[in-house]
Amino acid sequence: MLPDPSARRLGLLLAATGAVLFSAKAILAKYQFRYGLDALDVMALRMAFSLPLFVALGVREARRDPGRAPLSRRDAGLLLVLGVLGYYLSSLLDFWGLQYVPVSLERLILFLNPTFVLLIGLVAFGRRVARREWTALAVSYAGVALVFVENLRLDGPHIGFGSALVLMAAVSYALYLALSGQMIARLGPLRLVAYAMVVSTAATAVHYLALRDVAPLLSLPAPVYVLALANAVFCTFLPVTFTMGAVARLGAGQTAQLSALGPVSLLFLGGWLLGEPITPVQVLGTAVVLAGVWLLARPAANSLPLPGRG
Repeated sequence: MLPDPSARRLGLLLAATGAVLFSAKAILAKYQFRYGLDALDVMALRMAFSLPLFVALGVREARRDPGRAPLSRRDAGLLLVLGVLGYYLSSLLDFWGLQYVPVSLERLILFLNPTFVLLIGLVAFGRRVARREWTALAVSYAGVALVFVENLRLDGPHIGFGSALVLMAAVSYALYLALSGQMIARLGPLRLVAYAMVVSTAATAVHYLALRDVAPLLSLPAPVYVLALANAVFCTFLPVTFTMGAVARLGAGQTAQLSALGPVSLLFLGGWLLGEPITPVQVLGTAVVLAGVWLLARPAANSLPLPGRG
C-alpha cells in the first residue's frame, strides 16, 4: 500500500522543524552566556523548565499502554545509565564546549553522531563495517577537520579544547543510542525519553547542589529565564516529540537524513544572530560533512536507529 501523502508531508515538516529547533539551543545558550552564566547554570535552568513537560509525557505514555511489563531492577539500572549518558553528561559537555567554539562547529561535531554509533557497534558488538561506511567515515571527518582548522585560524587555540568537549558530548550520546535499543522496545521511544530526562534532571540537580548555592540561580535577570524557558520548550521538548512523530511517518533513516538541516541552519543563524564569521572554507567543510553522514544515514547503511540529537 502506498504511504499516505499527507502523513508523509507532515513527517517531513516535523523532521525539518525538529532538526532546526534542536540546533537552535546553541544560539540560546550563547545568549545566556552573555549574562555571565556558564554551562552548568544553563544546563540547570534547561532541565528545571523542561522537567514538568517530560513528567507529563511519561505519565501520558504509561497510561496509554498500561499493559507493558513493569520495570525490573535491571531496567531501572539501565535507565539510570542512559539518563546520565544521554541527557546529563552529553548536554553538560556540549554546553561547556559552546563556551569556546562557534555554534556552526559545535553542530557539525554533534552531527557526526551516526559515525560514533557505527564505531561503537564495531568495537562493542563486533558489527562488520562495509567499505562504503568506511568511506562515509573518512569523508565526514575530513569535513570536520577542514572546518576545525578554519575556526582555529579565526578564533584561536581555545577552539581545540571546546571541540574536544563537544566531541566527548557526541560520544556520550552515541553510547546512549547504542545502549537504548532494548529499552525502546520495552518502553517505547517517548516513554524512554521522558524517563531518561527525569534521571538527567536529578543528576543535574545533584551536581549543582554539590558545587553551588542555588540562591543566585533564582535571582537572575528576567531575559535569562525567558531564554531558558524557550530552550526547554522549543529546543528540548518539542524537537523530541517532533522527531519521534517524524520517525513514525517516515522511518528513522529518512528522519536522520533531514537532520542535516541542523548544521546548515546553524551555519547561517550563527552568522546572522551572533555575528560569527562565515567563510567559503566553512561552507565547503559543512557540505563535505553532510555528504559523508548522508552516505552513512542511508537505510541500508545502518544497523542502529538514528533519532534526532539534543
